[in-house]
Amino acid sequence: MRIYLFCLLFSFFIVQETTAQNDSLDRVGFTSLFTVISSNNTSSDNLQYQLNPKAVNFIQSYMEKQGPALQKMKTWAKPYFNLYDQILIANGVPTTLKYLSVIESSLDAGVVSWAGAVGPWQIMPEEAKRLGLKLSPVDERTDYEKSTKAAATILRESFAEFGDWLLVVAAYNGGAGRVRQAMKKKGSKDFWDIQYELPLETRNHVKKFIATQYVFETEHFQPLQTREGIVKMNKEQKLKLEKQFDAVVINGRYSLESIAAILILDINQLRQDNPGMNKVLATGKSYELKLPKGMLEKFEARKNEILQASLNALYQLN
Repeated sequence: MRIYLFCLLFSFFIVQETTAQNDSLDRVGFTSLFTVISSNNTSSDNLQYQLNPKAVNFIQSYMEKQGPALQKMKTWAKPYFNLYDQILIANGVPTTLKYLSVIESSLDAGVVSWAGAVGPWQIMPEEAKRLGLKLSPVDERTDYEKSTKAAATILRESFAEFGDWLLVVAAYNGGAGRVRQAMKKKGSKDFWDIQYELPLETRNHVKKFIATQYVFETEHFQPLQTREGIVKMNKEQKLKLEKQFDAVVINGRYSLESIAAILILDINQLRQDNPGMNKVLATGKSYELKLPKGMLEKFEARKNEILQASLNALYQLN
């Protein structure tokens, strides 16, 4: 491994200017992850990016657990990243997607998953065959160069369909079919809108990718807030929400669809304001329902009717 690492260092060294030139590419297709912060200097080296607040809490906790190991990786993984950058750039894929390999395998070519995925990019046998990788006598999924070229093709094809790299990461882990179903159900192409329709492993996979990217490229991002800052931010968000919504704690098998139909509300907006409500209520727990300002009285007056309609729909009663 060390000999191979030594060879990579000399064979695939890429100067920093190449990465800088690819910086604009790295930000395309990440609109749900961060926004560009204005800079007096238009050079890409001086641009900074503000993370979507929805990602901050997960990053804080992930950094506490994995931060030290990832910091060490910044040094020993450079030869691998140099190789990855070269191949990803050649395939029109943002170099930041190299961090997907970090969370897939920690850059270990020998990793084999329970499902049969192999190598630093954890490529499944069917995909390997489709992309021309040999599985025997030597499994080419363990070859850093060949597997990265295959992964770049998979990522590029996925982006052509989904148009957002966070959805690409989700599809890479959980399958494109699940992402399509989640998008159709929520009527959205934003990862944050559809995340609770995805398996827990998949949505955490995406958040691990975000956190890993932050650790490795901290200089490009506005610093994370302290936990006290996050609490303050959450309070400010809550106050903002209180101005926009009326809220009521509900129990029972209410459905968003029945609420929207009877109160004549936009179902897509209602789902966005109340993520995961149907699933939470199905477990017997209570849920704080958010309704547009001024709709609470109407809901209270018709809540029995809404509940009955919800149960009828649930049990398909007419």
